[in-house]
Amino acid sequence: MSTAITVSGLSKTFGQTRALNDVSLLVQKGEMVALIGASGSGKSTLLRHVAGLVGGDPASGKGQGGKGEVRILGETVQSGGAVSRDVRRIRAHIGFVFQQFNLVNRLSVLTNVVTGVLGRIPAWRGTLGLFTRDEKLMAMQALARVGMDQYVAQRASTLSGGQQQRAAIARALVQQAEVVLADEPIASLDPESARRVMEILATINREDGITVVVSLHQVDYALRYCPRTVAMRAGEIIYDGPSEALTPDFLRELYGADSEELILGDFIRNQRPEPVAASPALVAAH
Repeated sequence: MSTAITVSGLSKTFGQTRALNDVSLLVQKGEMVALIGASGSGKSTLLRHVAGLVGGDPASGKGQGGKGEVRILGETVQSGGAVSRDVRRIRAHIGFVFQQFNLVNRLSVLTNVVTGVLGRIPAWRGTLGLFTRDEKLMAMQALARVGMDQYVAQRASTLSGGQQQRAAIARALVQQAEVVLADEPIASLDPESARRVMEILATINREDGITVVVSLHQVDYALRYCPRTVAMRAGEIIYDGPSEALTPDFLRELYGADSEELILGDFIRNQRPEPVAASPALVAAH
């Protein structure tokens, strides 16, 4: 199994706050990994650095030229605080699902999803919104996979939060992303919408071989859908291993006073949720 994501000695400082502290991480192709931790632990910051949206702290001192490196599919996204000049091309292989439902509200669902091809077409075509019939068909097929084909003509602003997240995943499919980074994609969703989004992420991981790293507050979802969990605290990775090996005591310590009801659900009461398979309806047109 080859490596999809390599992070080596990555640090990031905002003012006096060390958001990431010498973080190193390896994710193999085809893995589905949960990233957990309390608010402010560094989860979102790490994902944004992996995607090359921001640069880390510059390396300092002799012999540290290799520090602060991020590689995706063998290509350098950033090193020593400098984002690669080729990052736009590399990001064509990375789908990013934001917590804030990063769609263009005034555009139709279909137009939002078909923009997944922008990394593969001439810039002028994207600027003018000139998409081919085949590209639009690809977007329709992706929307059907996530159960959103009946909404193609609606404006994105009319969708619920869960529907917007499903459309964002469809856009990543059109993008033909090999890696999907999802930054708390279910944080603002009701339980049923959250379940559907997680099932879709699990489906594209299992059936398409897409590497998925998803940050979560809800640890029960990590246990249910992700074989591996990485836990962060104060900008450092403090656990990296099988999700099933997480213990209630460790999770109480990780999350603190709010853990029992807000984060861990039934798991904290020693009622570990059983893994579930994705519904066939999520991988076929409605």
